[in-house]
Parts: sequence; structure tokens; C-alpha cells
Amino acid sequence: MTLLKTLFYFFSALTLGSAAMVILAKNPVRAVLFLVLTFFSMGGLWILLEAEFLAMTLVLVYVGAVMVLFLFVVMMLDIDIAALRSSFIRHLPIATAVSVLVVLALVTALVKGNWLLETGTVINNKVASYSDVKHLGELLYTQYLYPFELAGILLLVAIIAAISLTFRGPTGNRRVQDPSQQIAVSKKDRLRIIKFPKPETQD
Repeated sequence: MTLLKTLFYFFSALTLGSAAMVILAKNPVRAVLFLVLTFFSMGGLWILLEAEFLAMTLVLVYVGAVMVLFLFVVMMLDIDIAALRSSFIRHLPIATAVSVLVVLALVTALVKGNWLLETGTVINNKVASYSDVKHLGELLYTQYLYPFELAGILLLVAIIAAISLTFRGPTGNRRVQDPSQQIAVSKKDRLRIIKFPKPETQD
């Protein structure tokens, strides 16, 4: 068994194990950490497929930004684990149906796909001047231009929908701070001295 195959099986097993622990972990913080490990192992698989740019983007964007944000949100939120477990049985049929569909899709892809693992054939023999970023850009803006633009439109709609859902009305109804008024404040506007009469002394 060559080193390439050994690394492939190692990262594949690590990806499957950590992805399973994301679902099976009872602590949400540990689930997020296992998801970070899943992304790292997937980045290793992409490096083996000579997709260095995608591996770097996965680690920088998802692990370095999105997952860190998820981790802070999960740590700051007070998640009621008992309430989540109580609704587990109610959502079990839908989760089972989705799991069966995902397994069928994976089995179909594995059976019909030609992975060339038996022969050890390299799919792409790249020359020294090959640029992964250039090739990816050519594919995105030529062959996959319409799906790429459609994905951009869907993301824009998602951003607008998120802003619309979190918008709480016009700014006039909200109490906001005006830094210019805070800077221009004077002592007479904030401080008032009140003189009380002296209490009468009893002889």
C-alpha cells in the first residue's frame, strides 16, 4: 500500500468518525469542535486530490471564521438540552427519511463512480506551470457561469431575508446613541446642585 493510499484511508476514516461524532456528541461545544476536525480532514482529502486552493479556502473560511463564530455563539447561548431531547422522538421520522435518502445518494455515487483506486491511476497529470486558481476561475466563468450566478443570487436573497427577519421597525422607534450630542454636552446639562436648608437644632 502506497503512502497516498494510506493518507487517503486515514483522512477518510477521520472524516467519517468526526462527522459521526458531530451528531452523536451530547455537548454542543464538543459537536462544534468535531465539526472543525471534520473540515480539517476534508481539507487533507482535497490536498490529496491536488485541489490546494479549495483546501486552503475550506480551512481559512469555515474553520477560521464560520466555525469559530459558531463556537462562540454556542458557548454564549444557554441551550436547554432537555428541551432538545424531548423533541427528538417527534422529529425522528423526518430525520430517518432524510438519512435514508442521503445514504441512497451516497451508495448510488459510490457504485456508479469510477474512482480508479484499484489501479492507482492519477486522474490529472499536472505540469509545473499549472495553476489551480486559474483553472477554477476558468471553469466558474465559462462552463459553470449560470450556476455560479444563480448561487450568488440565492445568497443575496438569503442575506436580504435575514436582514428583513431581524429588522425591528424604523429607527425612530429605537433608542440609539448620538456621539455628537454626547461630545457636546456641558456640565450645566448634566449636573444640578440643590441646596437643602440646614436642619433646625433642638435645644
